[in-house]
Amino acid sequence: MYEEVGFVAYYFHWPHDEIMNMEHAERRRWCDEISKINRKMNDETDNKKNIFDVFGKR
Repeated sequence: MYEEVGFVAYYFHWPHDEIMNMEHAERRRWCDEISKINRKMNDETDNKKNIFDVFGKR
């Protein structure tokens, strides 16, 4: 949970309480969305690891 909260707070600058009040599934969804944004911004190839993809999804 700390990883999810830190990830969302770092990238979206949302307040701690707001993130903590989310359901787990909602926090995971925001982490996925942030990772997608980072992949697009980095224009990744399949062989390149995205350091921002904390859940290992492609």
